[in-house]
Amino acid sequence: MEMTQQTLNREALFSDQSKYYQSPFEPHCGDRVTVTLRTAKDNVDEVYFISGSSRNLMKKTASRGLFDYYTYRTAPLMSTVRYYFEIDKDNERCFYNTLGVTTDLQNVYSFKLIPGFSTPEWAKGAVMYQIYTDRFCNGDLTNDVEDREYIYLNEPVHQVKDWETLPESMDVWRFYGGDLQGIWNKLDYLQNLGVEVLYLNPIFVSPSNHKYDSQDYDYVDPHLGVIVEDGGECLAEGDKDNTHATKYQQRVVNKKNLEASNEFFAKFVQEVHNRGMKIILDGVFNHCGSFNKWLDKERIYEQSEDYEKGAYVSEDSPYRSFFRFNNEHEWPYNEFYEGWWGHNTLPKLNYEQSPELKEYILNIGRKWVREPYNVDGWRLDVAADLGFTEEYNHKFWKEFRAAVKAERPDALILAEHYGDTSRWLGGDEWDTVMNYDAFMEPITWFLTGMEKHSESRRDDLYGNAEAFKNSMIYNMAHMPGPSLQTAMNELSNHDHSRFLTRTNRRVGRMNTLGSDAASQGIDKGVMREAVVMQMTWVGAPTVYYGDEAGVCGFTDPDNRRTYPWGKEDQELLSFHKEAICIHKDNPVLTYGSTCFLSLEHQLLSYGRFDEENQIVVVVNNSREEREVNIPVWKASVPPFCTMERLMLTLENGFSTNDAVYGVRNGILYLKLPPVCSMILKTL
Repeated sequence: MEMTQQTLNREALFSDQSKYYQSPFEPHCGDRVTVTLRTAKDNVDEVYFISGSSRNLMKKTASRGLFDYYTYRTAPLMSTVRYYFEIDKDNERCFYNTLGVTTDLQNVYSFKLIPGFSTPEWAKGAVMYQIYTDRFCNGDLTNDVEDREYIYLNEPVHQVKDWETLPESMDVWRFYGGDLQGIWNKLDYLQNLGVEVLYLNPIFVSPSNHKYDSQDYDYVDPHLGVIVEDGGECLAEGDKDNTHATKYQQRVVNKKNLEASNEFFAKFVQEVHNRGMKIILDGVFNHCGSFNKWLDKERIYEQSEDYEKGAYVSEDSPYRSFFRFNNEHEWPYNEFYEGWWGHNTLPKLNYEQSPELKEYILNIGRKWVREPYNVDGWRLDVAADLGFTEEYNHKFWKEFRAAVKAERPDALILAEHYGDTSRWLGGDEWDTVMNYDAFMEPITWFLTGMEKHSESRRDDLYGNAEAFKNSMIYNMAHMPGPSLQTAMNELSNHDHSRFLTRTNRRVGRMNTLGSDAASQGIDKGVMREAVVMQMTWVGAPTVYYGDEAGVCGFTDPDNRRTYPWGKEDQELLSFHKEAICIHKDNPVLTYGSTCFLSLEHQLLSYGRFDEENQIVVVVNNSREEREVNIPVWKASVPPFCTMERLMLTLENGFSTNDAVYGVRNGILYLKLPPVCSMILKTL
């Protein structure tokens, strides 16, 4: 690649927040960090490291191939340092920060060094698998929720007898029987798929199948665990409340069932660990459920001598401060409590006025990561909404992090969050986030033009590679390197439509289009493109159960269909195994740098690279064959070399057959079939 020396080569400029450009990558307090900027060889006069009002000249310390490398060693770090670069040549000057070459020098887009902040090594680039337990596998028929076992949302709960029955539009009281034993039975399958981390939707006692309305944070729900003492009666026709739901009360109030379920869970985690896998739990701490033992609106616990009276039942309840009551003169059975988003079935927890509640939840955070359970981390539901003010939320999550990390320093703290993450990823609160803004949404818009719920379509974003690049870069700019490498990169989950359904580009939900429409007109070729990007982008690729088997579905609750055991899409399943294998076999996909190479309508390419390894990913999302010239030199690919193809995906399948391509003058010339993707690696 001949580089002109007359002008500043801005395309050659590169730095990022990987360990190859910030060393040490996760500095301790007092460490000095060596920061590096790459330039074209013999192309610049001076390079400066700029932090605040400080402007420091950098030294050229290495030349390799087409590039020079300038470094600066910081003073010992005692607090967060933000920086960017100034590059000068003759009469030209430009600046470089997390956005690349830019004139936008807002502090939020500066590179960051955060002393003392590290994320768990096991979570960096880990292949995660999200399980909605009720819909994955029924391993124990004796713990299934029974018809009319209790009333939930004014309706008797229902046991779905046929595993293949599709969800209904109001589905929260319908149970298929999936449980922890079912997951245990399928651990061989998960290992064979290549899964390294299990992320379980909530498993604590709760009356719903989704369990985001916690009834008891101290215990695993016996309907997912084990029931050692059964008994009581289901509700009779005409019963309108749960005062006579004696079977339910026996199952979830009886301490023997609760303790047995916790013991079973501890053994389950041990088995997961014995297989070299990790497990993280879902923590729903901003609200609980109206069934919760602290409130007891359903009067499940009122007659038991083993429990204190709930705050709904008694004015003297020790849990009264856990909730915000708007009428202080209505006991017993005070219904005037604050609900999350106004839902009285989801009581808002009142942290600001209850130090006791705060300590209880901090202890829950500690309890499940230590002996005998030893889970490996928390996923935090709508974490930014915990308290009534953002100021309090920051204070709480700092304490939560300290409490959890004191018990298990390598525990992962991963939050659900939409929007700017910079206020929460300062090194003393969350480790990382579910990566909606810098993964799920941009990829969905580019490949399908669909909103992630399938509720709208934007043709201006469909195939818009420039918009994709800008969205990824601007949103990644808010995240420090340790957070990027552990970010949960999902295509689907329990809150959004299945990605495979999004490929049909149909706007609607199951109640407007019908369930069958979710699998009509789908495009597996586009799905394969998405998975290739998922497995090669920086972060932790996370498969939502059943995506690998071809499960479709509109947004909640249709996205919660059962796993199709024995009826999997075998070709799609084999493809996932191969893509996961490529991800795991190439550490550069976890730790390497990331840069965009070429962008056209319905086509993009990017590189993942370090000093010794380079991988190039190319995606042609158009319906036409394309000839492209990709400037792979930007990803440090040698100007004259050979690249081997690790995978090719097509409209109707995929291939891992060997193929090689020559790089000439830093350019990779390719002829791309329609709707395809390639992963290539320098030999």
